[in-house]
Amino acid sequence: MSYRVLSIAWVACLLFTGCKEDAEFKFNSPKKLKIDSPLSLSVTETNGNVIDSVVFYLDGLKTSTKNPNTLDISKKTLGKHTLSAVVYHEGKSKRLNNSIYFLADKAPILYNYEIVNTYPHDPKAFTQGFEFHNGHLYESTGQKGQSSIRKTALKTGKVLQKKSLDAAYFGEGITIFDEKIYQLTWQSKKGFVYDLESFQRLDSFAYGKSIEGWGLTHNATELIKSDGTERLWFLDPKTQKETHYIEAYTNKRKAERLNEIEYIQGKIYANIWQKNTIVLIDANNGAIEGVVNLNSLAKKVNKADPTGDYVLNGIAYDSKNDRLFVTGKNWSHTFEIRLLKK
Repeated sequence: MSYRVLSIAWVACLLFTGCKEDAEFKFNSPKKLKIDSPLSLSVTETNGNVIDSVVFYLDGLKTSTKNPNTLDISKKTLGKHTLSAVVYHEGKSKRLNNSIYFLADKAPILYNYEIVNTYPHDPKAFTQGFEFHNGHLYESTGQKGQSSIRKTALKTGKVLQKKSLDAAYFGEGITIFDEKIYQLTWQSKKGFVYDLESFQRLDSFAYGKSIEGWGLTHNATELIKSDGTERLWFLDPKTQKETHYIEAYTNKRKAERLNEIEYIQGKIYANIWQKNTIVLIDANNGAIEGVVNLNSLAKKVNKADPTGDYVLNGIAYDSKNDRLFVTGKNWSHTFEIRLLKK
């Protein structure tokens, strides 16, 4: 029998009789796990195959040799992670891969609110980004041909300074960092940098792996960006390059469509697009620690909303005086609110 005939016979064996060149093993791991639980991993022998040893990997990193089958995941970020097991047997090796989702260790706290003050807000402003800085509110508005950045007076709602975007762009979130205004656009994969005082455009930047531009805020060292999914991206403010991300999860599921965001005392406050809801997210691991229902606040605006777009979409924080402000798309008021645990 020729080599070619032997090859054909071998292929037929694989396709029709179930014989296999490589040994088979079963990689055992949970699909979901709360981060206060240890992660246990194992590989089961099948078809009489004998395992010599197994090495486990989490997100490409080899696990500890002290206790390789049980991992402490308490300091990991939430969301999707990759698991691998390299099985050594009979002088050979085989890699097995699984996915796992890490969840928050407890359910989020539910919050109510009380209104501290009510201020006027431009009802024609399709609010996309909201920021408090040195006694004034800064705002980014959306819609092509209507997008802008603006500085407004808190008590009167009067627009003190405004710069319109080119009609090709749909304005999204803004934040102020190191005396500059950073602004996102929606689907153009492009952001802009402005001088805080003059509103003169200084630079532009392209997005990396994030899908779109939605909300923008910052901590002491990084810009933080939402893209309409459960992911929050961290950017180097000097280069605007995305360095890493976290994913927002409760103890049961992810929170998608994260939109306008604000960094407040170690947490990222994010509203959910088309919901009058704010979630409080641990900025280190993505755990959703609180949920605020603001449906009753939205009803106080008393605005006809045939499109369903006139929802909460502005979160600003005065860190000096510990004041939280919220508004929405085409809302006639800005509200200073205080959160109350239920």
